[in-house]
Amino acid sequence: MSVQTEGTDTAGEPAVRKARTPGPPRSEDHGSGSPSRRGAAAPYVLLLPALLATLILLGWPLVKNGMLSFQNLNPRQLIQHLTEWNGGDNYQEVLSGSDFWKVVERSVVFTAANVVLIMLFGTLTGLLLARLGKKMRLLLMLGLVLAWAMPVIAATTVYQWLFAQRFGVVNWCLDKLGWHSMADYNWFGSQFSTFSVITLIIVWQSIPFVAINLYAATTTIPRELYEAASLDGAGAWKSFTSVTFPFLRPFLYATTFLEVIWVFKAFPQIFAINEGGPDRLTETLPVYAFVEGVGNQHFGVGAAISFLTILVLLALTSYYLRMVLKQEEDEL
Repeated sequence: MSVQTEGTDTAGEPAVRKARTPGPPRSEDHGSGSPSRRGAAAPYVLLLPALLATLILLGWPLVKNGMLSFQNLNPRQLIQHLTEWNGGDNYQEVLSGSDFWKVVERSVVFTAANVVLIMLFGTLTGLLLARLGKKMRLLLMLGLVLAWAMPVIAATTVYQWLFAQRFGVVNWCLDKLGWHSMADYNWFGSQFSTFSVITLIIVWQSIPFVAINLYAATTTIPRELYEAASLDGAGAWKSFTSVTFPFLRPFLYATTFLEVIWVFKAFPQIFAINEGGPDRLTETLPVYAFVEGVGNQHFGVGAAISFLTILVLLALTSYYLRMVLKQEEDEL
């Protein structure tokens, strides 16, 4: 918008000048790619590679698995390249059988026992790291990192040697300590003893993650809070419950959530130690899906079991998250 004003030019004749009045900026003042718009779009552009990788590496296999779970896929169909859709017959076969529910119960109990032991010993080790001197802390952290970095199959093989029936170190030590009946004990001959060895492997490999991260969390606690607690006469236990634990509670919630997922889907330790034996009594849901699908070559049934495994895991994690959120609301 503009108004016309009269003036006088150099020849003395009146001239018309245009004076611009304030108004909204015109479209040509800024281009479509303004800095503010580019800044708002930057996070989405940075997330795009991760989202694409997730869709390709996780999304597509999940879709394929879901499609296989509705097919009758056995060696004959696989060799002849036949696609036979059977609706929900695979799910009906799995859910109507008693074996699946026994494995579900076994998997939940196994996961709960392992997570409790991991969080207990991992927390104690992390608190120990916070109390040790610099040299001893460095030595302990080195041992934790080496245990954490050891490949799963390699660690499982070492434990097989340790608990071997005839030449195992564990049986030899127990025999020397006076338990002569353990000289030739078969640790992989019963459900409880096999699960005990598997639990020892998983707990041993999982403690470093919990301990090191918990120690890192303790370094963020202000020292002044401990000094104030000591001035109020608080002992070691009172300082832990009033200062340390409130700061570590969010970390413990998040770590427990991760450990539930990692332990529930543990496959190599269980399969490599005894292939789910003896008599398939140590099969958890991931091992059960592999044995039924690949071992028995009932690929459609195996796909259905693996899909149900995901649903069971989602149910467990959602229940845990709901419990945590409810507890946090009660504290507020």
